[in-house]
Amino acid sequence: MIAEAHLTLRGRRFSFLDFGGAGTPILALHGHFGRARMFAPLAAALGPGHRLVALDQRGHGLSDRGGSFTREDYIEDAAELLRALGLGAAVVLGHSMGGVNAYQLAARYPELVRALIIEDIGAVVREPEVQHPVLDVSRWPVHTATREALEAAIEAQGIPDASYFMNSAIEDADGWRLLFDYADMMASQEALLGDFWNDWLASSCPALLLHGQESPLLSASMARTMAERRPRTDWKTFHGCGHWIHDDDPAGFAEAIGEFLARI
Repeated sequence: MIAEAHLTLRGRRFSFLDFGGAGTPILALHGHFGRARMFAPLAAALGPGHRLVALDQRGHGLSDRGGSFTREDYIEDAAELLRALGLGAAVVLGHSMGGVNAYQLAARYPELVRALIIEDIGAVVREPEVQHPVLDVSRWPVHTATREALEAAIEAQGIPDASYFMNSAIEDADGWRLLFDYADMMASQEALLGDFWNDWLASSCPALLLHGQESPLLSASMARTMAERRPRTDWKTFHGCGHWIHDDDPAGFAEAIGEFLARI
């Protein structure tokens, strides 16, 4: 049974989903523009043998907007959630920005992280290693009359498929809007730019790196080098998939994670 809950951490109100289960705890961290509920299909596939807890990270989903969006902010939020829920050493899964948060969390607090699962993000997040690392959302529509109009307006900004972003669409008194603030997202993306090799190499727990063959954010050469340089790291490429492996191949995504969890 899915339990939606709220918790105040470090003076901010956070929303999270606890998908239940009595087995291995897994903390799931979404990427920019995402929200906790994107992990529902994975939680269903893994079943009750695992307890997946997914956080709406700061500025995302139903968690508080505004404030700062530094690397340390995200890391401390995740650490405080693990402590507050008493999950002990958890497997930490992160997609995109959430993946950097995950391996930086393991670098700072190895006692909180039993293993890492990183979905399609590298040890360097900046050009030329990454194509267009910042998505300019500053001119996206604030409100539209219908959900369909909001989706069309986003795609008119050059987004081929707005479905990922539409997971954060809600209806309010003024029409349809996205849950996140555009200025927050621009600040957070800018704060993610950098070279994080030291953080990637700082932890020693088992890790699984998932790479979308067609992703503009993680190249095959970067994924290979990350796996070669860090001990106890498995690497899997998903052919025909882009940056959102969990959407492009949900069954394969769940299978790879399930196999990794069984090994550890």
